[in-house]
Amino acid sequence: MNILGIEKLIFGVNDLDASVRFMQDFGLNEVETQGSARYFEALDGSGILVTAADDASLPQKIESISQLRKIIYAVADQAALNAIQAELAKDRSVNVLADGSLETQDDAGLNIGFQISKRRELDLAAEKINAPGAPYQRQLNELGVKEGEKITPRTIAHLAVFVPDAAQAEAFYVNRLGFRVSDRLGGGPFLRAGGTTDHHTLFLIQAPAHIKGVEHISFHLAGPSEVMAAGNRFLKLGHESFWGPGRHGLGSNWFWYFDGPLGCRFEYDADMDQLDEHWTPRELPLHEDNAQAYLLEFKTKNWAPFNGPVKKAG
Repeated sequence: MNILGIEKLIFGVNDLDASVRFMQDFGLNEVETQGSARYFEALDGSGILVTAADDASLPQKIESISQLRKIIYAVADQAALNAIQAELAKDRSVNVLADGSLETQDDAGLNIGFQISKRRELDLAAEKINAPGAPYQRQLNELGVKEGEKITPRTIAHLAVFVPDAAQAEAFYVNRLGFRVSDRLGGGPFLRAGGTTDHHTLFLIQAPAHIKGVEHISFHLAGPSEVMAAGNRFLKLGHESFWGPGRHGLGSNWFWYFDGPLGCRFEYDADMDQLDEHWTPRELPLHEDNAQAYLLEFKTKNWAPFNGPVKKAG
């Protein structure tokens, strides 16, 4: 199945104003308003649709406290869409919507959809570094830190999802939709979709049924400096850091997670491992040292040994 990644997430939120402000502050671009619905996207067009929880146009709420209503996956073409429809229609109802997209439920009871990707191809440079012994990436007089530069997430990277039966959910995504296991942490699988080389598209977390839904949404940035700059800015706007900044071991991506009003966390990330069919999955026990290669605790420090302006000598 040629599934490329996450196209769109739909939420019915309890506090629409707070959710809108959160995503504006996070750096996503608002591009569409339909009634109470607000759509915020990354640079490639993948994004999040939010509307009030009582909006009748929303997909049916799942049996959970989660505010997530639907996960929509991007597929490469109509042939991929047809293959998914034929496979899943073997044992469940698959609705074809007016726009040609598909809608059904996975084995965890989450509402999922599939559509031919409308995401834009990106042609953007990554962060440049200079290191002794290597050719310059950043040329002479080209600065690495640019004050006030706007940072916009490039794409939805992946989801971590609470499911009541991780083994059953894994079997569905691997056997029915062609995902591959990249690694396991505490038995929870990191799964990458067949049409991407990103370390993971989904991370499945065993959890009680009443909280099933998205635990966090990750967005790729240009590199670790953008993670630090975007996270620092987000903190100054009054949002609460949950974990980070730091770097994961499995996947190698830099991270910084923040709590928010959509009932899940948002993550800035950068520099994820890229894998192919020759990769051999690792399995590690659940321990914080296996979840983070290192963690940088952000703290405000008054490091200057003086108060006020510097006095001239003499």
